[in-house]
Amino acid sequence: MRSDVVVIGAGQAGLSAAYGLRRAGLEPGAGFVVLDGEDGPGGAWRHRWSTLRIDKVHGIKDLPGLPFAPADPSRPAAEVVPEYFAAYEREFDLQVRRPVHVAAVRDRAPELLVETDAGTWTTRALINATGTWTRPFRPRYPGQDAFRGRQLHTADYRGPEEFAGLRVVVVGGGTSAVQLLMEIATVAAATTWVTRRPPEFRDAPFDEDAGRTAVARVEERVRAGLPPQSVVGVTGLMLTPQVRAAQESGVLHRLPMFERITPDGVSWADGTTVAADVILWATGWRAALGHLAPLGLRGPGGGIAVDGTRVRSDPRIHLVGYGPSASTIGANRAGRAAAHEVVSLLREPLSA
Repeated sequence: MRSDVVVIGAGQAGLSAAYGLRRAGLEPGAGFVVLDGEDGPGGAWRHRWSTLRIDKVHGIKDLPGLPFAPADPSRPAAEVVPEYFAAYEREFDLQVRRPVHVAAVRDRAPELLVETDAGTWTTRALINATGTWTRPFRPRYPGQDAFRGRQLHTADYRGPEEFAGLRVVVVGGGTSAVQLLMEIATVAAATTWVTRRPPEFRDAPFDEDAGRTAVARVEERVRAGLPPQSVVGVTGLMLTPQVRAAQESGVLHRLPMFERITPDGVSWADGTTVAADVILWATGWRAALGHLAPLGLRGPGGGIAVDGTRVRSDPRIHLVGYGPSASTIGANRAGRAAAHEVVSLLREPLSA
């Protein structure tokens, strides 16, 4: 199969890129194809826990050309956002192919081969929008394998009910850790919050200027070829009325990172211990880029150096939903920028 452009992933960044290609006059099929590993629209939003409502989400940016205006903001994000993405795909006839799982992308200069479980595509350009959800990060600590309780990651979380009456240690200093901790504390026998660094709470509103500043901090790293930080991770924790109440009640009393895991809990170097039935690792994600390994794009710093969205070492490849665009803040802009550059590349003659 052949397509001028292959877009991998149909989350916010991938759909924004597909929209840009459509607006530039490329047609689904020969012009571009969107491959998505999910069973339906919605990207990572399909897997969010049922108690995460739209009105609890930091913010969901409109996809280009179609406003996001849910009638009921109290509904679960895992239902509302996939419905919106599905409507978007229909509105602009993006013809996303799913489920299609990409195994590898290989260099067959002047083109690329995209190998999947649905066949192989030959393409002149690749827009990679695979995000991070499929690569949850689970750190390793001494004694972890001997723990007799349950360990799970945010990606496995389905709701607070399963923690009723249990002693829970939540590890992580991000927004997800705080949200889940506040939920779990309403039903658990006891909760303990542990982070590597003291959490930073943000009392000021998270406006466009703050968003641009956060994106710029992440962009500096990816320009240098370093593994990206998350945009959410550098913005700080929003000091909402609910968070203030949790601080006052003691739920958000933070402890430094433990030294090891014991069969029945966790312990610190000074001999302090906390008993636990569950350890919840709210420790974030890493970019899902394993299928790009055959291209050898990673540099000495461990990351992939990019200018904007374009991979510095290979102008045929653009990364969206990576680094500064791995959030709703930057995904739309990155998708449009990648589409614009790829269309310009297609105007150039092929050369081996």
